[in-house]
Amino acid sequence: MIDLHTHTDESDGTFTPVELIDGARSLRLEALGICDHDTFAGYDQAVPLAEAAGLDLICGIELSTKWFSSPQSNGRSIHMLGYFFDQPPTGEFRDWLEAIRAARRDRNRRLAARLQSLGIDVTLEEVERLGRSLAGRPHFARLLVQKGYVKTIQEAFDRYLAESGEAYVERDEPLLDEGIRRILDAGGLPSLAHPVRLTNRHPVLENAVKQMCDMGLRAIEVYHSDHSPQDVEFYLKLAGRYGLMITGGTDFHGENKPGLALGTGYGNVAVPREVLDFLRAESVRR
Repeated sequence: MIDLHTHTDESDGTFTPVELIDGARSLRLEALGICDHDTFAGYDQAVPLAEAAGLDLICGIELSTKWFSSPQSNGRSIHMLGYFFDQPPTGEFRDWLEAIRAARRDRNRRLAARLQSLGIDVTLEEVERLGRSLAGRPHFARLLVQKGYVKTIQEAFDRYLAESGEAYVERDEPLLDEGIRRILDAGGLPSLAHPVRLTNRHPVLENAVKQMCDMGLRAIEVYHSDHSPQDVEFYLKLAGRYGLMITGGTDFHGENKPGLALGTGYGNVAVPREVLDFLRAESVRR
């Protein structure tokens, strides 16, 4: 069993790198991919732990990008995964990630102010105590639950934090083509994350994937906790049609996604080992 898409508390997960490695070891995972948002901090900490545990650790990242020219995205965030970077990931790429994190912090200031304007007593300092250097909307959600404004994290997103929520504010995100190019330039393999979140209309998604391939897209996340068996079947066909590699994982976030388990998601994720073997072989050939 492998899981190529997980998050630590260095981004928006709740497990420390130590806890995530321990969890993977207790489940006897063969391989684990850490794909924190905009940072390698969790991966960097996990490297010696994984080596000691005999766990195959995969270096990953998850980026939020914008594609304003696409009718199907309409300016919404499109998440791009990157795998198998040059080791260690280049300083240039890390510097670019720091600029992205600065934009995230600016959005957090504006989000806190927006919530306060709605009569909700939250401060940026409180959120940053939960999320440290990479605080984000999940940490706002946890704070809203803790303070009794909502009952669940999902309710916090639905009412306030999602793109349709009362308090939503835009974040300055890189454009999709830049995100793909940056991953490629750093030696990585760009993969479209959880495509079902872009659209569940298959012809529209196929048109979007075709355009992304022209930008340099190399893979698509076929296996994911949000994907139905019918989704998986379609994404496999899409990968074959456009010569894309396959990635997959649970998108594990710990307590921030209740009921979603490491390795198996909601009981619907089973990533074949050959997925990783093929990705690694292709990364070596580049």
